[in-house]
Amino acid sequence: MTDKDIEMLQQAICDYLDWIKSMHYNHPNAGMRYSLVLSDFLNFTEDKDIAWEDMFTLDILKEFRKYTSCKNPSHALIGLSGYLFSNGRVPEPLVIPNYQIDLPDIYEQYLAYHEQSRQIPYSQVKRVRRVLASFHGYLERHNIDLSTLKIEQLDAFMAELSEDLAMGTCKTYRFHLRGFLKYLYHERRILPRDLAPLLTGAPLFAQDKPPRFLRPKEVQRLFGNLKLSTPTDIRTYAMVHLAYLLGLRPKEIASITLDNISFIRRELSLRDRKGNNPIALPIPELAIKAIAAYLTRARPRSQYRHFFLTCQRAYRPISPATVIHYISKAMKAEGLHSSAYWLRHTYAQSLLLTGASIYEIKEMLGHQNIQSTKRYLHIHTELMRKVLFYETL
Repeated sequence: MTDKDIEMLQQAICDYLDWIKSMHYNHPNAGMRYSLVLSDFLNFTEDKDIAWEDMFTLDILKEFRKYTSCKNPSHALIGLSGYLFSNGRVPEPLVIPNYQIDLPDIYEQYLAYHEQSRQIPYSQVKRVRRVLASFHGYLERHNIDLSTLKIEQLDAFMAELSEDLAMGTCKTYRFHLRGFLKYLYHERRILPRDLAPLLTGAPLFAQDKPPRFLRPKEVQRLFGNLKLSTPTDIRTYAMVHLAYLLGLRPKEIASITLDNISFIRRELSLRDRKGNNPIALPIPELAIKAIAAYLTRARPRSQYRHFFLTCQRAYRPISPATVIHYISKAMKAEGLHSSAYWLRHTYAQSLLLTGASIYEIKEMLGHQNIQSTKRYLHIHTELMRKVLFYETL
């Protein structure tokens, strides 16, 4: 690898990231993940002494996947190689076999927009691509132009699909198709009106499911066996305490910053909360200790102000999916086949048992509508067991 190769790759990465910014993607972190991956790729090519003409191949991609700690690095390399190919700087783009289903430009442009703005994984890109491929095939068979699309034609397409697909799959198809319709109207102005809200399925009637939460013995088992041996364990320990003792959503846990925590007041300020309901929550003693343990023993040094960071280089804020994964993993390790949200439900039940009113619980949970709170509190379980079964929980 020559100095010229290094300069060419550095310039290519800068140009590509500038292009991403120029597309005005609405996701606040758009481009950040690609920047981390491509910075890693630059180091990789220097370490492995890879020449410019050999960089964008499947073999190099496979090696780079083993080298980097970044998740889904293929996204960035495929995007970079596609950008360079479109500008005549590489002879051909990097393509993963069986990933590409050829579609007209408007579909490909939407997929690129959707992937960058939502930062979604390959698996979801492929699902959306399959939906759009089916939709494009239907339009071609019936000689329908996208610009003249009507809701009746969309309904006919979904009716044709529903003959062979399960109800849940049809619901997913409608969701992905609505995203494409919004793009055609809001971003490209190809459609004269937004058809997305009109694309609906048959109404499903069902009763609310009773809340799922942990019993006291299950809570004791979970907390009694949380480990503190690795940075990941300590981070999980803190996240479990915040979910159980403050009833925080995974998204709220992931978005906590160092500025939100006051150790002097023992208070957590949540400004950007679902439903625009900011609140300052008192932090219990156990949660304070868990937070302090992570801050002093496990949190890596970083320029980010987010409290919870990844445990691998390059350190960056975690996502809500990471919170869900590690809390659920800790619960399943103790034989508790439950999800991270069960801890939030358990928090609501605990407030109910201590005599809190439903309106107080609504504020603590950050609900905008009292009906949302009622869903958490269908059953006063302890009272029901005492009355019906003479049994304590």
